[in-house]
Amino acid sequence: MDTLNDTQILDIIKTSLKTGYNYTDYRDLVIDLVAKESTTGNDKSEAMANYTMLNDKRMKRWDKTIKLSESTLTRLANFKGNVTWIVITESWCGDAAHVVPAIAKLAEQSENITLKLVLRDTNDDLMNQFLTNGGKSIPKLIMIDSETGEVLNTFGPRPVAATKLVADYKAKHGMITPEFKEDLQGWYNKDKGQSTIEDLLQMLGV
Repeated sequence: MDTLNDTQILDIIKTSLKTGYNYTDYRDLVIDLVAKESTTGNDKSEAMANYTMLNDKRMKRWDKTIKLSESTLTRLANFKGNVTWIVITESWCGDAAHVVPAIAKLAEQSENITLKLVLRDTNDDLMNQFLTNGGKSIPKLIMIDSETGEVLNTFGPRPVAATKLVADYKAKHGMITPEFKEDLQGWYNKDKGQSTIEDLLQMLGV
């Protein structure tokens, strides 16, 4: 893959933003897909549609239950920058169902953060600039300066604590098993979005 210069990457980001969803519209999209027994992404199989249905339930739960502490709100109020968070995602992605609602909860509390969600399979040029260990792992958050378009940082596909769990398991067992995926879901349920929120606050420097 050719290495692109900053101007070329900025053009790709601008193009992707034109198709971006705010969080409310993204949730409406997922709800509509569930009603149609469909999914985002290139793979429209029944299995992927079922994942989308499951993830809609997860996101609905997190939308209601993820809480921001007074400490979190204070730290967020100290952020004086002006950034756009572009999140590459798909409705079938299990990690995204847990992570994206936490991202949205934080973004909606700050006038200095604009959140846009874009779909991976229709934004291949963007995804290819922000791979994780060479793979198209999602969700992937790209933080850019809203004034200059400069890429400031990235986050994802998982919070640091969950990334370590996955890495440790792979190191010991050589691969991710269905049993581990269930354990990871349990970790997300216990964590309640707080690790994602902490990682993002640190990324903002507050």
